[in-house]
Amino acid sequence: MVLGRGMWLLVGAVFVACVVLVGPSAPGGARFPGSAAGEARDVVPNRVMTWNLCNPCEVGAAEQAAEIAAYAPEVIGFQEACQGHVERIRDLLARRFGLVYHVEYGTVLRNWGRCGGVPWRPGAYGQAILSAAPMTDRVNVEYPDGGSEDRGYVAVTTMVGGRPTRVFNTHLAERRQEAVRADQVGVLATAVARHDRAIALGDFNAVPYAPELAGMWALATDTDPRCHPSSGGACATTTDWESKFDYIFVRGIVPREHGVHPTPHSDHHLVRADLGGPEPSPDS
Repeated sequence: MVLGRGMWLLVGAVFVACVVLVGPSAPGGARFPGSAAGEARDVVPNRVMTWNLCNPCEVGAAEQAAEIAAYAPEVIGFQEACQGHVERIRDLLARRFGLVYHVEYGTVLRNWGRCGGVPWRPGAYGQAILSAAPMTDRVNVEYPDGGSEDRGYVAVTTMVGGRPTRVFNTHLAERRQEAVRADQVGVLATAVARHDRAIALGDFNAVPYAPELAGMWALATDTDPRCHPSSGGACATTTDWESKFDYIFVRGIVPREHGVHPTPHSDHHLVRADLGGPEPSPDS
């Protein structure tokens, strides 16, 4: 019995040593690419991203974190986000990829069916903003009329490319609720218009030429250079059903590059934009 106990202790010690040396692995034993565990990695300055995570699609946080890490944005906006799921993504980005983010939530629902938890304490659901820099002046607004489900926006001030920027993240009412979305855009656009340097991103649930988006087009530009209300089908589609619903609107900022990246881990594509400096003044 003494020898058996000693052998098991030796086996346990070897196993622990192997775990320490090898580090965490992806499901099935495959290693994730990127930084070694605990190794800090820089985000890409001036890069922002929006992604509707698709709930309740039951997609794993590990797969979504790996896709985000491939682009390492400075600021990320999530929609259809459960707080617990975002916490897991954020933790994985830090532990497996060395990407460290602050987070602010824009909860509009507490829903056990969507986000788990217990019936008397369901999980928080809505939007979330991740930023490499600290965020201040968080505001969480629910639209007066959410449509078929509560909707709203969350706004923060953070550093984008080394400059203070107001960032708005929203999810508008579902399709076939045009009048509701028009009212929601009115609320959002009024808030965005107060800032000379702003980013308004998210799932707007409307194609570019939809009348309800007129309020956004009047004060901001989409980072997709081909996309404007009269562009018809020139805009890159951002959903599995071949529609452009996801936008990164910028105000007082010049977009440099725009990318739409289809993914098997949501019914919305991952949308990424690299931004430049401030817009030139009319006198320049």
